Amino acid sequence: MAGAEDSGIPERMNEWFVPTFGPPKFRTFIGLLFLPYTCMVLSFTLIGSLLAGQIFYDRLLAIVIIYFLGLGVAAHALDALGSKGIKPWGTIFSKTALWLMALLALIIAYGIGCFYMIRYVPLLWIIAILEGFFVFAYNLEWFGGMFHTDKWFAFSWGVLPVLAGYIMQTNRVSLSALVLSASMGLFSFLEIKVSRPYKELKRRLPELSFGDLVLLERYETILKCISFGVIFLGIGLLLWRSLG
Repeated sequence: MAGAEDSGIPERMNEWFVPTFGPPKFRTFIGLLFLPYTCMVLSFTLIGSLLAGQIFYDRLLAIVIIYFLGLGVAAHALDALGSKGIKPWGTIFSKTALWLMALLALIIAYGIGCFYMIRYVPLLWIIAILEGFFVFAYNLEWFGGMFHTDKWFAFSWGVLPVLAGYIMQTNRVSLSALVLSASMGLFSFLEIKVSRPYKELKRRLPELSFGDLVLLERYETILKCISFGVIFLGIGLLLWRSLG
């Protein structure tokens, strides 16, 4: 693996969510987005939004775009910058490119968010400030990695997105939204708990025993079921609210 890192080739190019076609930079960028897990978080914003009595579809689209830019692009670019030692996505993207990617995505995301927060949903400022903190504190491992934990991951990318979706629609918080956000937080907690040993096994792939390969496949199946299960839940609720 050291040779792959030294040559700038991403270590995780063989992940199930990375396309097998296209030039290395394109494949790495798609991999960097972690699309199944990003879409899982986008589904959290959908689920929170669809809990509201009245749906403003422009706000629903806006919160999805905000989280795609804030998490899918910015947080993952910062995570690549903050990785200690091992650089799983290699050096195909320079530090400058990753910083530009992250900052541009955050500027656009917060630009969209500010429009709605100023005009319609001032309560969303609380979520915006918290997510803005976590996008740096978690991914760059500020404060000695104090916030780079599974529990804070579940809170920032499970609990808060659901509340963000609901607040975006209603400018308030309800008991049902809090309960649902806790539920989705548990799904995020499970996902990160499974993801960590899965990534460790992936790094040792050439030397894995048969038992480890079986375990790796099991972890991958669990990750797929969690991410796609949440995604289909979000899509199903959207179809129910828009077509039912």
